[in-house]
Amino acid sequence: MASSAVQAPRAAPSKTERYVDNKRKEDIRQANIVAARAVADAVRTSLGPKGMDKMIATASGEVIITNDGATILNKMEVLQPAAKMLVELSKSQDVVAGDGTTTVVVIAGALLKQCLSLLNSGIHPTVISDSLHKASLKAVDVLTAMAVPVELSDRDSLVKSASTSLNSKVVSQYSTLLAPLAVDAVLSVVDPAKPDLVDLRDVKIVKKLGGTVDDTELVKGLVFDKKVSHAAGGLTRVENAKIAVIQFQISPPKTDIEQSIVVSDYTQMDRILKEERNYILGMIKKIRATGCNVLLIQKSILRDAVTDLSLHYLARAKIMVIKDVERDEIEFITKTLNCLPIANIEHFRAEKLGYADLVEEVSLGDGKIVKITGIKDMGRTTTVLVRGSNQLVIDEAERSLHDALCVVRCLVNKRFLIAGGGAPEIELSRQLGAWAKVLQGMESYCVRSFAEALEVIPYTLAENAGLNPIAIVTELRNRHAQGEINAGINVRKGQITNILDENVVQPLLVSTSAVTLATECVRMILKIDDIVTVR
Repeated sequence: MASSAVQAPRAAPSKTERYVDNKRKEDIRQANIVAARAVADAVRTSLGPKGMDKMIATASGEVIITNDGATILNKMEVLQPAAKMLVELSKSQDVVAGDGTTTVVVIAGALLKQCLSLLNSGIHPTVISDSLHKASLKAVDVLTAMAVPVELSDRDSLVKSASTSLNSKVVSQYSTLLAPLAVDAVLSVVDPAKPDLVDLRDVKIVKKLGGTVDDTELVKGLVFDKKVSHAAGGLTRVENAKIAVIQFQISPPKTDIEQSIVVSDYTQMDRILKEERNYILGMIKKIRATGCNVLLIQKSILRDAVTDLSLHYLARAKIMVIKDVERDEIEFITKTLNCLPIANIEHFRAEKLGYADLVEEVSLGDGKIVKITGIKDMGRTTTVLVRGSNQLVIDEAERSLHDALCVVRCLVNKRFLIAGGGAPEIELSRQLGAWAKVLQGMESYCVRSFAEALEVIPYTLAENAGLNPIAIVTELRNRHAQGEINAGINVRKGQITNILDENVVQPLLVSTSAVTLATECVRMILKIDDIVTVR
């Protein structure tokens, strides 16, 4: 009797078909969120100036030591499809802003954590997704209101933001050298005709083992990580150089098909050699006639670009030869030298040459490099020569320098600075929390969760610096509530100070793109309710 009383009367069958099995969808959503959060937690410890570095050992036995979120995630073999979206997220932040690649993943992880609790409360994913979108738009407005405008002529501000970016890297102790170097490099390639665009391909980074990072320098001109061809006593220094970039070979011609020539007696042999010699001499006379005295020869696949014989004649003609120039460098070289690549000996004319004051070979560390300086009508390009005591340091220095260059590029694109050190995130959290109280219904819950999620950045910064995160974040909230917009965590002193006075600044673009991209990624993960594998 008792048992029958417990059984509720069965609901009448509804007129319309309805589908009740939502368990699987929830499971898949949960699995996606858990996987994506695992990725976010992996890079979380490397956030901020006191963050840890990761050592990545690749399958080929290569070792990479880095602190750059995009590099870490790029090298990780992520299999879960939703977790792959976080890797793509950090890549897109790398493309848009270049810095803040760890921040964006950490924010996404925190948002996912909040979404999980909202889903468990029974809020529909679409509602959460729309509210997050609204909140992110509001967040961008708040950040823009906090920002301080900056002029490109104000070099100090640019250097401050570049050094903030470098402070969280392995090479942070060299930030006083690398930050001004990055600023000068970017400012020298900005085209006055298009002041908002900077193409970082115009800044070439050449890495050379030996010395320390202190020896890194900015070269107005070209640097080749090669040595001059010394065969037959070639020149190693040319002043008032006339430089030709050639894409043909200075060697005896061959047929396009495989063939063999049978020589029956010595006179024919001599004739072949004589013809070869005349052919090469003819080419070199044409080159010499234009006054050219430095040749950059593109790497050739089909046959040797130069033979010993041609090198001998080139040395006699006092022409310096740099061979094996990579094909993808040709565009950069011609832009810098303001010359044209020459594809055929028949087209060799004086107007296609580039002019420079000095081309010389310099000994550096255990090898040699070729420097071309004093280029006439030089294109808007620049070269950075990075030095380091071992390959790991050089690679990391290059990545850090790239981040610093990107930061300066962001400031050229969008000329606003914003405080760092967790200040913008706490301010966002406070203002969005206040905004959530005005909203009605589910939206207000979702916006409040979004606001709470942003606190992960100052929390993690404090945690990585070995401070008490709860005390620090509470104190931060208190300061911001009293109207100190720029109060942030000063990791060096281990307390809360006005972060703008400490010169911890970052471009507005880094913060806004981090918030918008993270929100977009989380919205996509939320909308997925099933994974279909296709064989």
